[in-house]
Amino acid sequence: MIDKSYLYLMGAIVCEVFATSCLKACDGFTRWVPAALSIAGYCCAFYLLSQTMRTIPTGLVYAIWSGVGIVLISAIGFVFFKQSLDLPAIIGIALIMLGVLVINLFSRSTQI
Repeated sequence: MIDKSYLYLMGAIVCEVFATSCLKACDGFTRWVPAALSIAGYCCAFYLLSQTMRTIPTGLVYAIWSGVGIVLISAIGFVFFKQSLDLPAIIGIALIMLGVLVINLFSRSTQI
């Protein structure tokens, strides 16, 4: 069974990715619906992130949160906003993914 802290972390990642996608769609806060959704999404993300940090070390939480968020928002940018990445960007994102995997698979610090 997944620990509750990791469920909070997954929720924080989903909220952050949603909020960032809305931030792109709000066009510099000129469109109020996506702007309001973005603010709400970030508020939820930070609340869930704070709950996660009660039991998992801050550095690990942030590494996982930002790493997974980068990968997901890059995929969303590609699919929904027709943004493309060059080879160095793709390699960099792959290295970030590798780093998150190494942390989760081999670090004893992630065990709570």
